[in-house]
Amino acid sequence: MTQDITLDQGWAPSACTLPTAEQPLRVAEFDALFTEAVQAVQRPEQTRLRLELVFSPGNAGRAAELTARENGCCSFFTFTLTVADSSLALEVTVPPRQVEVLDALQERAAAAAIAGRPV
Repeated sequence: MTQDITLDQGWAPSACTLPTAEQPLRVAEFDALFTEAVQAVQRPEQTRLRLELVFSPGNAGRAAELTARENGCCSFFTFTLTVADSSLALEVTVPPRQVEVLDALQERAAAAAIAGRPV
């Protein structure tokens, strides 16, 4: 299945230290993870996003590696990966001044998850 998700870097905050040329690649990595692994998107709090991922060691490793690299350039993110009871969840929290970034991340995750569902 092919998908067309625009690589809009508008959600990348000015605090991001990732070189501009590398930002589209990182966005594409997140979009691929969202499309292939996200089952549900929840927003329990304004500053916290919860992504339920398809349970697998590969998805856990991929999410851990990607979020570790992302935290290197956008240190305001706090990522928590939880593996429990045959479930896998990625929580993303931000300070209140970065809520717009979390809003955009939620929108991308939800759109990509819908695009990745079988018809």
